[in-house]
Amino acid sequence: MALRLLKLAATSASARVVAAGAQRVRGIHSSVQCKLRYGMWHFLLGDKASKRLTERSRVITVDGNICTGKGKLAKEIAEKLGFKHFPEAGIHYPDSTTGDGKPLATDYNGNCSLEKFYDDPRSNDGNSYRLQSWLYSSRLLQYSDALEHLLTTGQGVVLERSIFSDFVFLEAMYNQGFIRKQCVDHYNEVKSVTICDYLPPHLVIYIDVPVPEVQRRIQKKGDPHEMKITSAYLQDIENAYKKTFLPEMSEKCEVLQYSAREAQDSKKVVEDIEYLKFDKGPWLKQDNRTLYHLRLL
Repeated sequence: MALRLLKLAATSASARVVAAGAQRVRGIHSSVQCKLRYGMWHFLLGDKASKRLTERSRVITVDGNICTGKGKLAKEIAEKLGFKHFPEAGIHYPDSTTGDGKPLATDYNGNCSLEKFYDDPRSNDGNSYRLQSWLYSSRLLQYSDALEHLLTTGQGVVLERSIFSDFVFLEAMYNQGFIRKQCVDHYNEVKSVTICDYLPPHLVIYIDVPVPEVQRRIQKKGDPHEMKITSAYLQDIENAYKKTFLPEMSEKCEVLQYSAREAQDSKKVVEDIEYLKFDKGPWLKQDNRTLYHLRLL
């Protein structure tokens, strides 16, 4: 899967990394993070994922606009439930999980910059789409790592955003005129041949914070780059979440929505999670054979 993605992604970073002699280990049948191998003999000799899975073996993603408190809530939920927390995957996620874990130069990370996007989203050098394409790749690798952890240990996982919600930024970029239609078409082509192999999360938690409040939080945070984000861009992100993402995910998994105030009470959120029945979605149709193939991604 990683190989297929890298062939389609608009970057030659991998080739440059190999040429530079960096320590990178990423096989299609091995984990990006743990470098474990799961051959057919392991499966045939009794290494079945179902033996490890319990009612607490869940994939939870926490979504929301920029500066909505996703990281804080995700971490607290993971601690209270005994799950593994995966912080949001950024540009350097591949670096942090391979080699010596140190961030590589921009040339080896999609040749893109989040700060440059905030400063000049309409830059004619293609930074905006390279950024979004690279972030999708990072989220794909992280989601694969999260699923592998779940199926290998049985421990549930909590992520901040995922490959399933990544498109909200693409839509906002396109609506604001930051990228061309060809970029959207390329993104959707890559997404169509990658996301289809993955199961959606068991639960999506959405933190609903109005755009004016998001802007207030950004100003309070004081990041000079983020402070240049326009209200129109933030509104387009919110619209994509509410008009497309949440309706689609509600058909595939459980969805919980909270206001900014409600999201601060992680204890109440955990109580709501424990009351869910988790009685819908493709996870219910899986067996050891399909879980084995999912573990290989």
